[in-house]
Amino acid sequence: MAYAIFKTGGKQYKVKPGDKLDVEKLALEVGAETSFSEVLYVNDGETALIGNPLVEGALVHAKVVDQHRAPKVTAFKYRRRKGYHKTKGHRRQLTRLEITSIA
Repeated sequence: MAYAIFKTGGKQYKVKPGDKLDVEKLALEVGAETSFSEVLYVNDGETALIGNPLVEGALVHAKVVDQHRAPKVTAFKYRRRKGYHKTKGHRRQLTRLEITSIA
């Protein structure tokens, strides 16, 4: 089974063709094709290519399925016995990708 490890948005993802995953927001329209060249590792089932730090000429091709927001995350701070309470929250902007191929 072929798989690859690539980097985008400051994170690393292990993917194989057909996988769907959420990554940090990419400025692309829904249905657009994209490719990632920062590939760290490629395994085609028989041979493995390990980058130093990147694998030369390797690409991960993907299609944008959706642009959405993650569930809300709440950060609550307080100091006991001081009457200090602070609540902040945010929702990350995400892009859902479907991996089409590894080259």
